[in-house]
Amino acid sequence: MRKVIIILGIFLLSSMLLQAYAQVKPDEKLFREAKVLIFDKEWKEAQEILEELLEKYPKSPWFSQALFYNAKCFEEQKGKELEALDEYKRYIKRRDRSESLTEESERSIINITMELYRRGKKSYLEEVEKRLSSPNKVVKYYAAIKLSYIKDKKAAARGVPVLKEIIRKERDHELRDRARIALLRVDPKALKDFEEERYDRKAKVLKIRVWEKGELKLRINIPWALADLVLGAVSEEERELMIEEGYDLDRILKELGETGEIEIQVEETIIKIWIE
Repeated sequence: MRKVIIILGIFLLSSMLLQAYAQVKPDEKLFREAKVLIFDKEWKEAQEILEELLEKYPKSPWFSQALFYNAKCFEEQKGKELEALDEYKRYIKRRDRSESLTEESERSIINITMELYRRGKKSYLEEVEKRLSSPNKVVKYYAAIKLSYIKDKKAAARGVPVLKEIIRKERDHELRDRARIALLRVDPKALKDFEEERYDRKAKVLKIRVWEKGELKLRINIPWALADLVLGAVSEEERELMIEEGYDLDRILKELGETGEIEIQVEETIIKIWIE
């Protein structure tokens, strides 16, 4: 008898679940199906379902989220960057957007436009530069740090005021150090004022001088604490690439620690590195 009751209970529970599922509105059903596909990283299939929802149910309470996830699906598909960009922009213009998804959308816009810029589409850098004045400081900081990686130093320098703001105002040590490294990539001289505040004047300094054909071309002084931070941030993959180019970072650091000075000569170029 007990077994029969258990089976009957399972049957009734299953019936209730099926009935509840049947009562789910078609727009919500589409959204749920898309989320499952997104979880499985089936981006194209999820995008097709989301587009059906967006086309058929423009007044759906799920419309705004569907728009964001549609942009995400485009972003994850090779060659769909422009579609992703358009969808993210549509999302951040909506009144019912969420703060967290808006922030994520802005970061994705920065990533996409930086990639387009690297491919030679220079005008897209404007999208990153616009976000240097974002009221959301996470977006603003992210834009400035990303800009520091580009080779065009004049363009990268537009993020310098924001990087300085991070160093001055933020309490998070890791964030400030990331800003210092970014500033070092763009303009090592811009670090001077901040490093005098942070480090003891008697602290060790890493000095780098480069001569070309007997003429001094580069002069850099970096507090060793900061230099150590930067060198420590170099990944194993990057270290291996340097070795392939003939520069063993670990060996250089070891030699620098033992002798206090390194001199490298390549044809008519002389590089001297020492700690003082």
